[in-house]
Amino acid sequence: MMNQSLRKAAKSSPVPVQASPQKAIKQRTSRTNVPKTIKHKAVKKATVARKRGASLKRRSYSKRRRTTLMVEPLQQDRQTTNADTREIYEHGYQEGRIAGGELLLEEFLPPDLIIPDLTAREAIAVGVQALRKRGIPLLDSHAVYRELENALKDKKPYAFIRLGDGELLTMAQEKVLTSDEIKQAGSFLPYAGVTIPDLRARDEMASCIQVASLVGVPLSRHPHFQPLLFAVLRAHGIEYRNLRYTSSTMNYLLDEQGLMSKLLNGRKILVIGDVAEQLGQALRDKGMEVTGIVTPVSGYSDVARVVAEASGYDYDIALVAAGVAAIPICVHLAGIGGKVTFDFGHLANRMAGLDLPDRRE
Repeated sequence: MMNQSLRKAAKSSPVPVQASPQKAIKQRTSRTNVPKTIKHKAVKKATVARKRGASLKRRSYSKRRRTTLMVEPLQQDRQTTNADTREIYEHGYQEGRIAGGELLLEEFLPPDLIIPDLTAREAIAVGVQALRKRGIPLLDSHAVYRELENALKDKKPYAFIRLGDGELLTMAQEKVLTSDEIKQAGSFLPYAGVTIPDLRARDEMASCIQVASLVGVPLSRHPHFQPLLFAVLRAHGIEYRNLRYTSSTMNYLLDEQGLMSKLLNGRKILVIGDVAEQLGQALRDKGMEVTGIVTPVSGYSDVARVVAEASGYDYDIALVAAGVAAIPICVHLAGIGGKVTFDFGHLANRMAGLDLPDRRE
C-alpha cells in the first residue's frame, strides 16, 4: 500500500526532460555564432576601457605624487609658524620683564647717580629685606604640628583652615569684585561647591576666618591669591594682624615630612568629603583608626547637614576635604564639639591614591 502511494507520488511529480546530446551541442553552437560586426564592436569597447583604466591610473599616480610633494612645504610652514610663535612669545616675555621690573626700578633710582651692575632682582631682594618689619610671621611645619598635637592631647578645640582662590573669590563677592568678574575669574567655583552669587556664603566665610585657630594663606602673588587676600580682609573689616597664619600648602608639607602620620597615629579619625571612603580605607590600610565617614558633601548648601551628621561620631580629629565648604565645617565642628579639625584639601586625593580632579568639570 505504501509502495503504491510512493509510486503515485512519483508519477504525479514532474520529471525534467533531458535533451539529446546532439540537440544540446547544436544549441550551444548556435549561441557562439555571433556576427563579426558585433565581435568587432566588443573588442573595440574593451580596448577603449583598457585605455581609460590606464589613463585613470596615471592620473591617480600623478595626484598622489603631487600630494606627496606638497607635504614637505606644509611641514615647513608649520615649523615656521611654531618658530614665529615662540619668537613672539619670547619677545612679549622680555618686554613684560622690562616693563614690570627694569622700568619700575628706573622709576625709583636716584637721578644723581647710577649703580653699576644693578639688577631688578637684586633691588627687589634688598628692598624686601628692608620691609621685613612690616611682615606677618608664618608658622612653619614643626610649629603647626606642635599646635595640633597639643590641642589633641589637651582635648581643646582647634580649627585649621586654608584659603585659596576659591575661598577668596567667594569672600570677594560685591565687596572687592562684582559677581560678573568673579564668574569670569572663578569658573571652577561650582566644582568647589559655590554658585555665584552666594552672599550668605561670603559673610559666613568672613565670620569663620575671624574665629579660626590657624589660617593657611597663599604665598603666590597671582592677583587672585595673596593680593586678593588682604583686599578681602580689609573689605570685611577684618584686622589681619589679629589672625594667626601659616602657608596654605601646609597640609602637603606635613605629609611630606612625615608629621601627618605621626599626628594621626593612635587617634580616632573622622573623614569628611567626597573621597572620604577612599581616604578612610587608605588610612585603615596604614593601621589608623577611622571611626566615622561623612560623604558626600554636596556643595556649600550642604554644610548644616554635614555638621549635624558629623557631630554624631566619636572622634579626636576630623579631616575635611570639601572644597570651600570645608571652612565652615571645620569651624563649626571645632566650636560645637570642642574637636580638632583640619581643612585637608586635595591631600585627601593624594593619600587615597586618586587623581586630582579637573576644576573645570
